[in-house]
Amino acid sequence: MKIVRRIGVPPSARGSTSGATCPDVFELSDGNFAVIGTEATADLKNELPADAGVAEYERIVVVNRETLVRAKVDIPDA
Repeated sequence: MKIVRRIGVPPSARGSTSGATCPDVFELSDGNFAVIGTEATADLKNELPADAGVAEYERIVVVNRETLVRAKVDIPDA
């Protein structure tokens, strides 16, 4: 699997001065998406609804609103 493209705008366009430690969204060659965000599994796991869960190999990641809103235009409908 490989990163095909960034979804949305680069961190620098969202006000990051270093661009090194900012949330980001990428489309992968297999059609899935990869997200860079702040790991928050311990803080949010007990807040999940009863029909949601986190597998041992999964993490809850927080991405700020602006990152996802600005990525929306690049996310395919299907």
